[in-house]
Amino acid sequence: MTVEACAALVERGDPDRFRAVMAAPVEARAQLFPLYAFNLEVARAPWVTQEPLIAEMRLQWWRDMVENAASGAARAHEVAGPLHDLIRDFGLPVAVLDRLIAARRWDIHRDPHAGASALDAYLEDTGAGLMWLAARALGAPDGAEAAVRAYGWAAAAAGYLRAAPELQARGRQPLPEGMEATELARKGLEKLAEARAARKAVPKDVAPALLAGWQAEAILRQVVAGRSSSELSEARKRWGLLWQAITGRW
Repeated sequence: MTVEACAALVERGDPDRFRAVMAAPVEARAQLFPLYAFNLEVARAPWVTQEPLIAEMRLQWWRDMVENAASGAARAHEVAGPLHDLIRDFGLPVAVLDRLIAARRWDIHRDPHAGASALDAYLEDTGAGLMWLAARALGAPDGAEAAVRAYGWAAAAAGYLRAAPELQARGRQPLPEGMEATELARKGLEKLAEARAARKAVPKDVAPALLAGWQAEAILRQVVAGRSSSELSEARKRWGLLWQAITGRW
């Protein structure tokens, strides 16, 4: 039940977020690693079994854990324990955590999203919600929520488009019937512009929580341009993260 254990999980299972945290100030890492480890555990819960009922049970375990943590009953678990401390010490909104978990039920089944609004809600509850939780853990005020969530949504859209080929390989239909990848990418760029227009509402101390979205704009623009791959080169990744970490601009 240590931050180090959470960091090791993120390093193995979510290397891009690991790099983002390591680019953040040391004092921010104790909040970000447990939160990203929790997100990783929840995100992979639907994929570790072929039995939908077992996957549902795994997600319900996390929902129960969050509810219990809010009441002070921590679980003896390498991620749940540190997450409990974050909820208690930083007042993380339990409803946001719960919606993040519940949204992952879509990953269990093979039905496509029921329209663009359903996909919008999925990205809102997963990526946007996670970025807002990270910002709250670093002391973001309520007035920063709209900007942080818009940036998180754009980052989630970029990540989702990157994951689309793998989702298809696993028998999922990533996009609703009739939606093109370019449509989602354009919406992500609109959210990015919305976030930047409200940038002044986000204190500089919260910037490390937004480092996880450092690839978003480049990926979204590649998709809009019709590139065959949404992946960025390693050099472009490194320099993009370095620039955002040094300047604090997103």
